[in-house]
Amino acid sequence: MIIQCPACSTRYVVPDSAIGVEGRTVRCAKCRHSWYQDSAEPVLVDEPDAKIDAVADDEAGYGPDPVFAPESPPPPASVAAARYAKSEPSQFDAAPPFRRRVNPLKMWSWAAGIFAVVAAGLILAVSFFGLPDWVPVSRPTFAAAEPDLQLDFPAERQERRQLPNGKEFFAASGSITNIGTAARRMPTILIVLRDARDRIVFSWEVPPPQRSIAPGESVVIDEAVTDIPRSAKFAEIGWKPE
Repeated sequence: MIIQCPACSTRYVVPDSAIGVEGRTVRCAKCRHSWYQDSAEPVLVDEPDAKIDAVADDEAGYGPDPVFAPESPPPPASVAAARYAKSEPSQFDAAPPFRRRVNPLKMWSWAAGIFAVVAAGLILAVSFFGLPDWVPVSRPTFAAAEPDLQLDFPAERQERRQLPNGKEFFAASGSITNIGTAARRMPTILIVLRDARDRIVFSWEVPPPQRSIAPGESVVIDEAVTDIPRSAKFAEIGWKPE
């Protein structure tokens, strides 16, 4: 019998046994269109130039096409449909449903919420722990002045001297006075040595000799340190930053 592709009008001569009595689904080897071919009575062919598709799907990498396998009995329609469903989709097949589009407004809302949470966490961490040392920001050398606590370290009571063994030491002497009317906690003292270009070349901390100081009380501080840099020229004394 002769079958003709309804899409591209290509005709094929196939044995009647390949179509069967009930008909079957076939596919055009030229345009890949699939259709259901009914059975028909045998027709004599007078056209020697009728095209017989010798290419088939096995040469194109799609597996054997059941239309061109007359030696095997035709499978049921459900089996044939399953086999064709696994083959390469045709341009005439129904298109799959579109994927759901992402809502940009919802995505940006989520991003803004996450950023707000992270920013709030960073602000709380900096407020509680302070900035880490690796952050490139300028930091004050000394803390702010303590209420009612007065530091008195005159320049004439700061001494730099060389010991007989060749080492140099720096001594600082002064006092802390509570000029207020209530007892105050005594923070740590910071002594900083600078060179001629006002760069810090050495520093050390002086723990308070007592935890608190009463109103009107004065505490004397005498501190000395050795092995200071030769470039140190003058000292600054203040409260250590917390």
